[in-house]
Amino acid sequence: MSTTIPAPAAALNPGRTTATAARVLRQLRHDPRTIALMLLVPCLMLVLLRYVFDGSPRTFDNIGASLLGIFPLITMFLVTSIATLRERTSGTLERLLAMPMGKADLIAGYALAFGAVAVVQSALATGLAVWLLGLDVTGSPWLLLLVALLDALLGTALGLFVSAFAASEFQAVQFMPAVIFPQLLLCGLFTPRPDMHPVLEAVSDVLPMSYAVDGMNEVLHHTDTTTTFLRDILIVAGCALLVLALGAATLRRRTD
Repeated sequence: MSTTIPAPAAALNPGRTTATAARVLRQLRHDPRTIALMLLVPCLMLVLLRYVFDGSPRTFDNIGASLLGIFPLITMFLVTSIATLRERTSGTLERLLAMPMGKADLIAGYALAFGAVAVVQSALATGLAVWLLGLDVTGSPWLLLLVALLDALLGTALGLFVSAFAASEFQAVQFMPAVIFPQLLLCGLFTPRPDMHPVLEAVSDVLPMSYAVDGMNEVLHHTDTTTTFLRDILIVAGCALLVLALGAATLRRRTD
């Protein structure tokens, strides 16, 4: 009697990827707290920041654009890492990977689902900052939206990656000081990167959040699309794709 060996799943199948994305979006629809965290918290933080600097609108203009990219990155990192970890600890990932579905399909599906949420999140935050809070931007607000979206996708990719190394939701949150906080301190938000110690400046040159902030600042101060802006968004997008690939390589079926 011959035994039929199932063919291995393709590296990336559009049907399986979209099915995974649709399932994740259905789950998110029934989780209003997570939706509020992803969509409303960045907007509320921008409103709070605007009125913290109510007596100095120019200060809000200087840092508001940078935070417009940082807030989505942080929230998407937190939500994605916890959501993916829940899938693994509940056994959902193990069941899915037992089917003809590859790790690349799962990672791409999660990225597609959270990327769709990131589009909405970035549009809400950008529209609020520019048209309601009066953020003074020299360049096109659409370019701000593009950078905010890429930052949110980068946060999604980082969240998917670090979830493979956490055994509980608490551990997933603990990765934030290790992954996000150093980038936050070295990205140029608090002081220009050339003014830092040379060692810290060199470290900041390899951190993707630095280029996210640089890209926002390029839109803030330049009318036209500059070569520096194009370099910044390509680096952020490339880092997101690289981290997604690493996430697919390190994805585990279950938590030990």
